[in-house]
Formats: sequence, C-alpha cells, structure tokens
Amino acid sequence: MSATFTAEPSVAVIGTGAVGGYYGGRLAQHGREVHFLLRSDYAAVCKGGLSVSSPAGDFHLPPDQLRLYTNAAQMPQVDLVLVAIKTTANDFYEPLVSPLLKDNTAIITFQNGLGNEERLADLFGAERIMGCMAYTCINRIAPGKIHHVAHGFNHLGEFANKHPTRADKVAEIFRSSRLPCQVITDLPAGRWEKLAWNIPLNLSVLLDQMVDRILSTEMGVQVFREIAFEVLRIARSLGIALPDSLIDQHLQHAIQMGTYRTSMYVDREKQRPLEVEAIFGEPLRIAESQRISAPYLRTLYMLLKILDHPFKV
Repeated sequence: MSATFTAEPSVAVIGTGAVGGYYGGRLAQHGREVHFLLRSDYAAVCKGGLSVSSPAGDFHLPPDQLRLYTNAAQMPQVDLVLVAIKTTANDFYEPLVSPLLKDNTAIITFQNGLGNEERLADLFGAERIMGCMAYTCINRIAPGKIHHVAHGFNHLGEFANKHPTRADKVAEIFRSSRLPCQVITDLPAGRWEKLAWNIPLNLSVLLDQMVDRILSTEMGVQVFREIAFEVLRIARSLGIALPDSLIDQHLQHAIQMGTYRTSMYVDREKQRPLEVEAIFGEPLRIAESQRISAPYLRTLYMLLKILDHPFKV
C-alpha cells in the first residue's frame, strides 16, 4: 500500500455529531470534498444544512453544498476517513469503514481513550491508521447545529506508518481549514496526555456539575490535580515520561472552558451508553497489569459503571 494520497484528498466523516460535524464542516467550508455519514440528524441536515457557532468564526453550509448519507455502503471510496463515532459503537467499525477504503486510504480516529487505533489496525492494517487528539470543546446543541465553545488545537500522530509526510500533509490541510494541528511523533504519549485531561474532567459526570463549578473550588482543583497525576504515574510505568507541568497546562485550559459539558456529561443527560471502558477501563487495566496503585481511577471507573448500567442496550 502507498503511504501517501492525492494532493487534495476526498474525505468521509463517520459519525456526524459534534466532533464529526465540526471537523468535517470546517473542511467542507474550505472547499474540500467531504462525505458525511449521519444517523438521527439526517433529515434535519437535509432540510436546513449544517450550522456552526464558533469563536474561530461562525458558518453555515446549506444542504445543496453537503454530501449526506445514511448508509456507508452508498458512500464513495475516499482518500481519508475521519472516525468520530463514540467508542461504545466500535463493534461497527467494519461495516462503517470497509466500503470507503481504497488501496491507499488513510483512517484517522478522533475518538477518546485507549485501544481504538489497535482495533482499527487489526481490521484494516496498521499502516492506514492515524490518531488525532482533539482538544476542542464542542457540543451538538440541536440537529445540524454545533456550538464550538473553546480551544481547538489538535495533536496528530501516525500509528505505524514509517512515512511521516502523510501526517504533515493532513496537518497542513487541517490548518488551512481553521483547524490548528501539530504533528506528534509519539502517538501513545499523545493518548496518555489526553487521558490526563479527559479523566479528571469527567468528574463532572459523577458530580452533575459543570467544569467551571468544580474548578472554582480549592477542593475541586486539588482532586483534578491528584487524578491527573495518577494518570501520569501509569503512563510513566510504560516508559512514557510526561512532565508534571502538564497538569497545570490542563488545569488552565479547563478553567478557560467555562460552562462546558463534556461529551460524557451529555451522554449521561441523554441516557446514552457512556464511554467508560475506553477512557477509564483500559487505563485501569494497564495500571493493574503494571502493579501501579490507582485508587482514584478505580473508584471513578466503578462509580461510572454503576451509573452506566441502566443505559445499556
């Protein structure tokens, strides 16, 4: 398989929710060929298009400027697949992604947690896979309507491909579409860095409080720090040397988010399955295999599993 693709790659977005709608929408806004797979929002977007409010600039894409589908089998093969489904739907990777692949198609997962690149690699080949850690606060506020609240920086890394020019090309395309992007050379480190952000932020799910409310208290800041440090200790047991200063960076970014609801918080509100295993379960299992004490992570995992139980399908 070739490690590169065309200068202006065609793109498919698998999961046009908050993340898929925002990233795919930005690419389409800037003239890229983007094909969107939708589910519940299909009728609304066909009628009213896709609208984004954002500190980086509001925009609206009318229906006649969008390529919309409800079935991946009806979509064309593309150069680049953006996977933005929840990890609770990972069992559907094969039917959603397979119809879109050419010999040189690259796959980028925007999903949170651990294990997503590995599972995609097992199905479609490791050389295709990339991971993107999106530090972008986005909510889908209504069908076809997305609110970009704050931030927007992205860390993009290759899973196994030995030709770094592909990541550089994708990052260039993102940046030219108002999607700030930095290529990283160590994807596992990027994943653990993002976990040190995701895991403490999802205290909001258990406390039923917005992030700004939690971090307005001394105790909230202290708990955030201790949870994040526990994540760093697990990463270090794998040889991933993330600095303690990362915690202060994450705290400052979290404070800037204001009244933001994490995606897991929204899933709880909507009584949808929670992404507990990818974000909490996988790191906890690694901690246990490395014999690293992780009382915060273990407690959060167990409480979220209890909370998640009634919403299982």
